[in-house]
Amino acid sequence: MSKKSTTPSSSFFFNDLPTPAATTSQKEKKPFLSLGKIHPDTAIVYCEGQFGEIDGKTANGLVRHSEKYEILSIIDSQRTGQDAGAVLDDAPNGIPICRDLDEALAKANHTPRYFIYGIAPASGLLSPVERKFLLRAISRGMNLVNGLHEFLNDDPEFAAAAARAKVTIRDVRQPRDKKDLRVFSGRISQVTCPRIAVLGTDCAIGKRTTATILASELKKRGIKAVMIGTGQTGIIQGARYGLALDAVPSQFCAGELEATIVEAFENEAPDVILIEGQGALSHPAYSTSSFILRGSCPHGVVLQHAPARKHRCDFETMPMPTPASEIKLIETFSDTKVIGLTINHEDMSDAEVTTAIEHFESELGIPATDALTRSPERLVEMVLAAFPQLGVPHQHSPLSSSPPGDRPGQDPPQRRHPRGPTSSARHLRHRRHQVDLGLARNRTNLAAGRRPGFG
Repeated sequence: MSKKSTTPSSSFFFNDLPTPAATTSQKEKKPFLSLGKIHPDTAIVYCEGQFGEIDGKTANGLVRHSEKYEILSIIDSQRTGQDAGAVLDDAPNGIPICRDLDEALAKANHTPRYFIYGIAPASGLLSPVERKFLLRAISRGMNLVNGLHEFLNDDPEFAAAAARAKVTIRDVRQPRDKKDLRVFSGRISQVTCPRIAVLGTDCAIGKRTTATILASELKKRGIKAVMIGTGQTGIIQGARYGLALDAVPSQFCAGELEATIVEAFENEAPDVILIEGQGALSHPAYSTSSFILRGSCPHGVVLQHAPARKHRCDFETMPMPTPASEIKLIETFSDTKVIGLTINHEDMSDAEVTTAIEHFESELGIPATDALTRSPERLVEMVLAAFPQLGVPHQHSPLSSSPPGDRPGQDPPQRRHPRGPTSSARHLRHRRHQVDLGLARNRTNLAAGRRPGFG
């Protein structure tokens, strides 16, 4: 998140100018939505001045992945007329970026059911201009989805507006009643499948994006993966299991996460559970990483790092930690093992990403990749190298619930991969090399200095 948020001017609310027509390519890619056939969960996402930037992480995430809502458009007057997918990943997806609410509604040809506030400001609060914008969306008959620390159901003006319009406000970060909050119980030991946390060296660095891609690719391999959301964006995207951990009283953070993981394990019987990380363990401004490690007791960790990021988000006097130092801290703080490194390629060329991957693999002795610009196969192989039993068809053996033998590289004999860990790792490296050869022929090079939106 960045403190340098751009506050929109009031001129973006009531637009008397003619609505620009959608481009032909956008209309061809996006199916027409008639008034008689409205998708029940269509949504417009507000991200004024921040789409594709760090503070636009919620909107960025919804454009890349959304199970709950069909995203019709993004509102950001600074990028009017552009395609949201092209802005983020150089891959047009037919989601237009609009100047204001009037233009977004005109392009939708109906009133969408939801209006989502897609910015994650450092303050966690609405500006006066944003309040007016959201109230206008409510007056147009749209339910509001709010991921801020400011609970709008408790705001008299918003509550009255919602009642008049007969719509609802969903405060995603609203925790359960204190009487219902759970403390850590130790039941996490009953979750016998591998638990992998995706942590990072900073906030807003791509942890959720990497975890989402990894979960999807594991499922394609026939490996049942369940992802636990720990922030507002993952919950808005439609995570079935999750909580906004930074809104839970600290006494209950580890217990609430543990209980959520146990619930997912008992209900879904997954082969593996992935836990979305928050902040960074070494970051003094965030305590969520420590609660994630305590509450999930992960068997393995995937660490996300931005090599070109010089200082921590919002803290220009704090240099970024090295992956090596963060790994040492994680493995000292928790009984776990970092099994791989993933790269956030902001401000990096494709050649620089390749160099970084090779450098960190050599320095750290663990696999490294970029979830967005390299084949997702490499993420899967990272997991299979650490937990080879997942790659054996119909033999997804649970991990032992008591040490030793429940950490990567410490599998007891009865759970070893048939080829053995050494030959298995060699096979995976060879297959990854073959995948990279194919990608080298087809992948579009990243422009040097490009800064995509991560979330």
